[in-house]
Amino acid sequence: IKMFFHNFKYSLKNAFRQKEFLFWILAFPIILGTFFYVAFNSMYEKESMFNKIPVAIVENTENTAFKEVIKELSSGEDAMFDSKFTDRQTALDMLKTNDISGIINVDSELSLTVSNDGIKQTIIKSFLDQYQIRESIIMETVNNNPQNLQSVIDAMSQEINCNESLSLSNGNMDTYIQYFYNLIAMAAFFGSISGLYIAINNQGNLSAIAARKCISPTNKLTSITASLLASFVAQVICVSIGITYILFILKVDMGDKIPMVYLSGAVGSLTGVTMGFFIGSFGRLNQNMKMAISMSVTMLSCFLSGLMLGNMKSVIEMYVPIVNRINPAALISDLFYCLNIYNDYRRYTEKFVTLLILSVVFTIGGFLLTRRKKYASL
Repeated sequence: IKMFFHNFKYSLKNAFRQKEFLFWILAFPIILGTFFYVAFNSMYEKESMFNKIPVAIVENTENTAFKEVIKELSSGEDAMFDSKFTDRQTALDMLKTNDISGIINVDSELSLTVSNDGIKQTIIKSFLDQYQIRESIIMETVNNNPQNLQSVIDAMSQEINCNESLSLSNGNMDTYIQYFYNLIAMAAFFGSISGLYIAINNQGNLSAIAARKCISPTNKLTSITASLLASFVAQVICVSIGITYILFILKVDMGDKIPMVYLSGAVGSLTGVTMGFFIGSFGRLNQNMKMAISMSVTMLSCFLSGLMLGNMKSVIEMYVPIVNRINPAALISDLFYCLNIYNDYRRYTEKFVTLLILSVVFTIGGFLLTRRKKYASL
């Protein structure tokens, strides 16, 4: 036990002395996260959330009822329209410059003039269709069954909010937040660098430190376990600093399950460290080759999870969904997504357990590949 803690202490000190480790695990995610924040700040509100639809109203015929309806739908916080009553020529000029989405012409019948097709134009058209249907029902009731007029009006006067926010989740629905999920996943996955060095520093043919370890009386299992634990602790500390920066400095909304967010970063760190240990233990390639393989696997995994291209995970899910089930970076980012969006922990638990299984497989594989290596000379 004394030897274990001795190795653990010096391995932990050594981890924080590695400038390369600190840059990729700590500095790089913070820098990239700041760039993400600058690039994506408020973009969701501007592009995805509903805003009032600018329309021009050209009254060729007086229609008091319609005018009152438009005024009602153009007032309040949940206003559907940003309406402007104007003449025909001014409305056409505004339409050409895209200051409005459409022109509502008030004649004997209502009509719509647009310059292109889109969701806003569709909403205006649907509103006009609905209004005219209701107007026809009222007029038919007046002509045929005037005694039922009040009940019809009461039924149609039920408050209908045309712009009511209905959410399937209490979490942050900002589509751009997935880049921050993947950023944390990348930071956790960069733990493969420290795991790689552990394996290399226990292969006598690859480093002088490893050569000395091979002839020392210290049990290799004890030495490697202590080093893995130290690297894991260092990785968790760095990833936690990154998460804290994203949550409390950049103020990115990742839900209210903050302790679980840190736990997710920890299990992601475990997977990253153990994967690097496995890659470093595999084969007799030199240090540079193993580093190149580790970084390639890390970046490919992050690319497939959507770090560089937001909809990549959806594309993978459509054509080769099995990749999303075993890709560690995708699993790590899914942990944060599940915490933010879902109210239960079923999906979260599935991802969490899968990452633990991968970590166990990488660890056992690394030990098996490391323990039986012998050298004719050192």
